[in-house]
Amino acid sequence: MKVSTENLGNCQTVFTIEAEASESDKSLDEAYHHLVNEVSIPGFRKGKAPRAILVQHIGKKNLLEEALEYLIPQLYKQAIESQEIDPLARPEIEIIQTEPLVFKAIVSLKPEVKLGDYHSIRLEPGPVIKIAKKEVTAAMEEFRGRQGAWVPAGRLVELGDLVTIDIEANVDGGPWLNHKDVLYEVDKDSHSPVPGFASHLQGAEKNKERTFSLNIPDDYPIKEMCGKEGIFKVTVTEIKEKQLPELDDELAQSAGYDNLADMRKKVAVDLRAKAEARNRLELRQKALDALVESSEVNYPPILEDEEITGLLRDEAQRLGFRELGDYLKKTSKTEEELKQELRPIAKKRLIQGLVLGKLAEEEKIEISSSEVDNKVDEIANDAEDKEKARQFFSLPQVRQSIEQSLHTQKTMDRLLQIAIGNVENTTKGE
Repeated sequence: MKVSTENLGNCQTVFTIEAEASESDKSLDEAYHHLVNEVSIPGFRKGKAPRAILVQHIGKKNLLEEALEYLIPQLYKQAIESQEIDPLARPEIEIIQTEPLVFKAIVSLKPEVKLGDYHSIRLEPGPVIKIAKKEVTAAMEEFRGRQGAWVPAGRLVELGDLVTIDIEANVDGGPWLNHKDVLYEVDKDSHSPVPGFASHLQGAEKNKERTFSLNIPDDYPIKEMCGKEGIFKVTVTEIKEKQLPELDDELAQSAGYDNLADMRKKVAVDLRAKAEARNRLELRQKALDALVESSEVNYPPILEDEEITGLLRDEAQRLGFRELGDYLKKTSKTEEELKQELRPIAKKRLIQGLVLGKLAEEEKIEISSSEVDNKVDEIANDAEDKEKARQFFSLPQVRQSIEQSLHTQKTMDRLLQIAIGNVENTTKGE
């Protein structure tokens, strides 16, 4: 075997491999012994036909293709071992010629990450979070609103009502919607079924048909309807308004507080904790952005392609599509178009992940089994069926996912500690 290598850049190397005559002969012999036991040839028992007869029966090309199935992986393995290369993924193989065999193998190598001087990153921790009384009041009113009950209203429709409607709609003279007894919340900001629909229900009288037209926006999800006019016929058959409970000790106690004063105090504490968490997330992202900006990252294209494929799959599943093809039909875009749209996002995520991985290695960040156990318990305790949740989150693949998430969080926290100057004199890995 003869091997030559060429560095393609982007963590890729190409091997040009040429087989020796003896290696080709051996693989042809192996292919013959495999096929002669698989192929039925008139006049011969399986495994007994001479090689020349087998070639006459199946053709030289088929024997050669079978031989290459053995020879190419074997020579490729010998080549990477001789060069002491650890491939990241399966190679791209290009056969140059078959007799004698010459082929190229494009090999993707592990990413190369050179971190910038992350110990010099400095961020201001931000001001002390203070929660205003009006924020507490707004949060309590929001809770009160969630506890309200819908009751019949003997009046015309107003914004905020919950109505039952019969609806017919046509677009360009063709039928579009035809539904009865549809529950609809009259929210002026609603875009369902099209923006402005809710506002046209204001002042509607029960059991009296109302007809109106609306222009369908250019960015409407159903592409063929964009920019057209829709004619709507709507009859409101029931009108309900939300009846809110009194904001008093009884309501507070129903939510698990001692009284209304206790509720105000704990809501304020909760709002402050959430604001501090948001502030911390923003600081962590700023620290990560600074680290990425100062670092050098090189990786093979296959990693970016895999990241894009993952994003596509996640988006399809999020929208309820089991098959990527069904999702593509819904978007009216080709897979390549979607991939190009997602490439900048995938590239950013990939680089951030590689940089964080290198930082974790430098700082010796590790997650113990007990840390994963504690997280599983925390998640399970918030579930309705705690035992079932604990069983699910204890599955090996789920535990691994939790461990990876905790590892990323811990690495980001470490970076933030450095950035706000809390660990200037600490030793790595402490």
